[in-house]
Amino acid sequence: MTEPVLSVRDLRVEFVTRRGVLKAIDGVSFDIAKGEVLGVVGESGAGKSVTGSAIIGLIDPPGRIAGGEIWLSGSRIDNLPPEEMRKVRGKRIGMIFQDPLTSLNPLYRIGEQLVETIQTHTDLSASAARRRAIELLAEVGIPAPERRIDGYPHEFSGGMRQRVVIALALCAEPELIIADEPTTALDVSVQAQIIALLKRLGRERGTAIMLITHDMGVIAETADRVAVMYAGRIAEIGPVRDVVQNPLHPYARGLMGAIPTLAQDADRLVQIPGSMPRLSAIPPGCPFHPRCPHAWERCTVDRPAPLPHGASQVACHLYDRNDPTAEAHQRMTHPPAEEGVAA
Repeated sequence: MTEPVLSVRDLRVEFVTRRGVLKAIDGVSFDIAKGEVLGVVGESGAGKSVTGSAIIGLIDPPGRIAGGEIWLSGSRIDNLPPEEMRKVRGKRIGMIFQDPLTSLNPLYRIGEQLVETIQTHTDLSASAARRRAIELLAEVGIPAPERRIDGYPHEFSGGMRQRVVIALALCAEPELIIADEPTTALDVSVQAQIIALLKRLGRERGTAIMLITHDMGVIAETADRVAVMYAGRIAEIGPVRDVVQNPLHPYARGLMGAIPTLAQDADRLVQIPGSMPRLSAIPPGCPFHPRCPHAWERCTVDRPAPLPHGASQVACHLYDRNDPTAEAHQRMTHPPAEEGVAA
């Protein structure tokens, strides 16, 4: 077994407020292998972006990493001083944000920004860095890169700006790229192009990619594995085909049942009652139990630990083989085949 590029162990992130300490991330663990795309999905407020920010060391006060460990290719990075973390960020970890204009300075030509980034993280001369910048623009699909390199960000479309941001993220040939909602602001056809580009980069460069999104269509098309987050915890993590076609956790089942398909002839989509709890009001036990149709007494008091189930892990008491009542409750969550997942 090769060492994972990214290994997150029992990560906890807190925000200290006048109302008390709010737990935004509470015991998250996962790995990403070389060349693998891990999709991280969940509702707004689930903790997806906070997890990504913690990995790259961008949790600002009153937030703090309260526990756990983050390892990058065998080196621990969550305890590095800020100046050392700045060297990791950009060189070993690249970041792609939802809005490309947050990563691009509108006052500078994109070539200047690319050359500056390349020279910050390498020993290349200005002319060699410019040649490298042109190569990167060509690699991410910018037409006529020799000419477009001297353009300003406003002269590019949204999709082309996102390609420039991906080129920026690749400047130092990072081991890991964290892509936070990279296709949300783009139209569907451009989304497909960006998705294909990310998949190719992972395959050809061996770059590990953490893809944060709320769009299960993007996850299904791009990711190798998917982590479903809820209230700062991972509810289920496993191969994307397994999680999409046969989700285990009741929350994951609700998410997948809410996705319309061409084969679906139901009058209404499945919906999950209620809403994500506020950080100040996360219930005890399983945080999903107030919305779960299969919760029982244990779920209200006992927090479920991640349990192995095939190639996946699921944080749900339904799969606890040591609980004699779990099997009966699980039968109620898995109806006969003819009734379908949405039953």
